[in-house]
Amino acid sequence: MTPNDSQKKQEGKTSRRKILWQLFRPHTLTASFIPVMVGSVLAWKESRHIHWGLFAAMMLATILIQAATNMFNEYYDFVRGLDTAESIGIAGAITRDGVKARTVLNLALLSLLIAALLGIYICSTTSWWLAWIGLGCMVVGYLYTGGPIPIAYTPFGELLAGLFLGSGVIMIAYFVQTGDVSREVFLISIPNFVLIGAILMANNIRDREGDKLNGRHTLAILLGHRGAVLFMTGMFIFAYLWLVMLVLMGVLHPWTLLVVLSIPQAVKALAGFVNKKSPAEMMPGMVNVGKLNTLFGMLLILCLIVEGIFRL
Repeated sequence: MTPNDSQKKQEGKTSRRKILWQLFRPHTLTASFIPVMVGSVLAWKESRHIHWGLFAAMMLATILIQAATNMFNEYYDFVRGLDTAESIGIAGAITRDGVKARTVLNLALLSLLIAALLGIYICSTTSWWLAWIGLGCMVVGYLYTGGPIPIAYTPFGELLAGLFLGSGVIMIAYFVQTGDVSREVFLISIPNFVLIGAILMANNIRDREGDKLNGRHTLAILLGHRGAVLFMTGMFIFAYLWLVMLVLMGVLHPWTLLVVLSIPQAVKALAGFVNKKSPAEMMPGMVNVGKLNTLFGMLLILCLIVEGIFRL
């Protein structure tokens, strides 16, 4: 084998790894790891202990379920003729990179299988009642773009994404560490619920025109561009005001108000949609909404850790 052949082979492997990584849609994975970390830190603050095996299993299972959802999205949008090589924001493994549609579907199913095996470990260590919740998350992930009436075609995508990936994952992550869940944990999960819904709202605002032509009825389509941007603005405001309310109620320490340092990122995210028309123009705004979720979540996690260390 010549040096050139070896280089081409290495480039081919790198390209395949890159394609596989893009299938995971990494800019959306913040919706997976932030809730697991929030729930786990809340549990640590309560019990002063973390079961690292359960934490790792929960983290990986959640990421794999979301990755599978993204792959189902890629597969079914291609099968239904919604994605083309010119589509903005898709992974493009099928339409641009030549990956067989069946391969993408198989990877999605493999991701769910691994997540299920991790779920068995989690349930065997904690409670088998979690199996029903995990199964529900997988079913919702599939039905988001699969099935006769995909959730992605309805106005309820933001609600279900926030419920399962936001509040649901935080409470499960807390439960697997403590064996319990509380009203306070649910209340603290609400901003994450809202911001994960905002990630999907940003995606639907960007794709609004194309989705409308393809028969979808997302919330962004029902509200129109300006209404949807205003709605997302309200979501951001609600998340911050909810946090302030929890501080006033004594559920969170005033230290937690440092999360407001993420407000400039929220403003930047919204600016990516105001007076923008084409999907390409709105792509940076969508990425910035994901970054807001990450920054808001990481600041909250940091505040909770400091509160736990110093018992403020």
